[in-house]
Amino acid sequence: MMKHILFILVFIFSCNQKSNDILTLSISSTDVIYTKNSQLSLSCELNDINIDNANIKYYFNDKEINENILLSNSKLGTNTIKAQLNVDDLTLTTKKNIDIYSDTKPIIYKYEILNEYPHDISSYTQGLEFYKEFLFESTGLNGYSAIKKIDLFNNKVVVEKYLDDKYFGEGLTVINDNVLQLTWKNKIGFIYDPNSLDLINSFNYDKNIEGWGLANDSEFLYLSDGSSKIRIIDPETFLEIDSIEIVTETKKIKNINELEVVDNLIYANTYQSNKDVVLVIDKNTGKVIGLINFDGLRNKVKKHPELDVLNGIAYNKKRNSFFVTGKKWDKIFEVKIIKE
Repeated sequence: MMKHILFILVFIFSCNQKSNDILTLSISSTDVIYTKNSQLSLSCELNDINIDNANIKYYFNDKEINENILLSNSKLGTNTIKAQLNVDDLTLTTKKNIDIYSDTKPIIYKYEILNEYPHDISSYTQGLEFYKEFLFESTGLNGYSAIKKIDLFNNKVVVEKYLDDKYFGEGLTVINDNVLQLTWKNKIGFIYDPNSLDLINSFNYDKNIEGWGLANDSEFLYLSDGSSKIRIIDPETFLEIDSIEIVTETKKIKNINELEVVDNLIYANTYQSNKDVVLVIDKNTGKVIGLINFDGLRNKVKKHPELDVLNGIAYNKKRNSFFVTGKKWDKIFEVKIIKE
């Protein structure tokens, strides 16, 4: 049978070198939703004729594989499978993307309010982080974007500096004794002295992305751009060295916003108008292992027409607690996270 198929292929190519031929990739599995426990079987057809896999090269994210693949070593999120057929100096390729999801459901957490602190109700909070007893905040909106150094426990803004009107401030983090602040669509970030907030330098984003959230684990920067990805950035060169895609057991999570890294976990706000939640993410894989439900917290702040979503989460290591607020909220809440 294989000889007949090869004869047909050669005949097709020799009679039609313009290559109107269609190579089709089929993926079969016993799983409807793919996880790292899934196994896939690959096969191809040329113009609806089955092709022996001996004549096909398969690639998973550009790494050659055989027709049977276990997904145990794959990244979560979107992956690309490519099939390539070579006959008579003519190459046909076809690709399919597959999504790989978490194999477990997120744990649901709730919160307990420990303390409440005043917060500037005009601040469109985009980034929040503690560093050496001070709370640093980045705010957004063109013409109103600023960076602040706050003595939260004495209700005092130590330093506040505004960005040029053309910049929409975004996420913030402190690494290597420098304060880094993103902008939304300008593809530029700023570096400040943590004592004076004097501008030291600026940097550009490695790829054509927006700036949303920013955090660090003392070694790398973690940058969100409103997609389902968090990009891992070298803090010296500002080049992207890797990325993770944020997934649950059923879907990819988009609109990843303000970030905080604690140990091996990323705590992430998501920009959703109808839900105030924070995701708990494995920073090495992108797997959502928990979801903190902050339902009801927005009801505890002053109501006004410009009141917006929960955004801003900072961990205070000394107090072993989280501090959360929102866009144009008049309070910052110190909270304890507990299982529901």
